[in-house]
Amino acid sequence: MSLFDAFKYDGLRVVVVGAATGMGNAVARLVQDAGATVVAMDRADFELEGATIIRVDLADKASIEAAVGQCGGRVDALFSCAGVADGTPGIERINFIGHRHMIKEMIGAGMLGRGSAIGLISSAGGLGWDRAALPELLDFLKIEDFDEAAAWCHANGKADYRWSKQAVNTYVAHEAFELLKLGIRINAILPGPTDTPLAQANAATWLGFGTDYRAETGVAPSTPLEQAYPLVFLCSPAAAAITGITVVSDAGYFSSGLTESFPPATGITNYLSGRM
Repeated sequence: MSLFDAFKYDGLRVVVVGAATGMGNAVARLVQDAGATVVAMDRADFELEGATIIRVDLADKASIEAAVGQCGGRVDALFSCAGVADGTPGIERINFIGHRHMIKEMIGAGMLGRGSAIGLISSAGGLGWDRAALPELLDFLKIEDFDEAAAWCHANGKADYRWSKQAVNTYVAHEAFELLKLGIRINAILPGPTDTPLAQANAATWLGFGTDYRAETGVAPSTPLEQAYPLVFLCSPAAAAITGITVVSDAGYFSSGLTESFPPATGITNYLSGRM
């Protein structure tokens, strides 16, 4: 035994939702390398050597419940990584409501218990959740029924990317207390531009964002693995003191905008964080 063992996943059973590509795939490969047994879930067909593969459609309540039943057993860490872009039917379910339902089902089945952890991938686009939008977001979280929550999003013009990510951020902060009483930690990362298949499909918007900042600092968009590192840490035993936190993993863009050390970022940062 060494002090560094807390960063490892030896003997742990991990579920990665959205494991086919991008950051979810990087998370699955990373925790495997760290010693975990992996159950990999996605709607798409894919292969991951050494992992158990389960098909799941986060837009479909029955599919989620079937996947949880097929998974069974103890889950030491649940990584909720699946997400889609604006214009995708069911975005409000895929990006948030479906993940929440899976978490609820796993806790109810006793699969996520004391000592376990949940990690979600949100987005820097979900900043500002803790300001003017917070009362409405908290009211939305009270709608626990899967179909009701989805219907509310459509009825209120909230079936979009930004709202779904703000909902993730609010959920992480709000649920941390009650989950910790069960011995479960929950955190999220908020990536900036990351070179994934989803980002490539929306390259002008997603990868075009912050190009001036990256040019001046000499950095490239993050790789999926660079985003997987902090998320895997947050669900490791080494992060035992951390819960309810949304970590902005954007290479410092928003911090530089807020403090005006990079003035071109200040306007969009103030807007997204709800300061204007």
